[in-house]
Amino acid sequence: MNDTSNIKHQTSNIPHFVWRIVDVIIGGIFIYAGAIKVLDPVQFANDIDNYKILPWTIGVGFAFYLPWLEMFCGLALILRRLYLGGLSILTALVGVFLVATIAAKVRGLDITCGCFGHASQNWNFPTHLALDLAILGVLLALSFRVVSGNRLQHAV
Repeated sequence: MNDTSNIKHQTSNIPHFVWRIVDVIIGGIFIYAGAIKVLDPVQFANDIDNYKILPWTIGVGFAFYLPWLEMFCGLALILRRLYLGGLSILTALVGVFLVATIAAKVRGLDITCGCFGHASQNWNFPTHLALDLAILGVLLALSFRVVSGNRLQHAV
């Protein structure tokens, strides 16, 4: 028989409180980014339109609903309610945004993402790309931690 009582329930050497701090920081980033967009949905609709991927009416719909989704998912990370759903949605949103940003750059469009309001308008493309890749990396690390932790719990 295989004795699994010695399985360590930590998925990494990083303490649990560090992961909680990361949850709060990433959740806070998305709450802030969503709040900035909620305050000026017309500007956000224009930012979406600058990518020249979606029709205007769909972009306007996204401009009104995506910020709220970002804020609710950020809260999910902080409050640990519907955590995996919030994490999955945020990972997908950042992934789609990265693809759209790279596609816009390849097509020669000079865009500002508007993700963080006026604070991010003067950032260049490599800065935006680095920040988005870093956020995606952290979201993937959080996802891996949850998935691998669930595997360990079910192995016992």
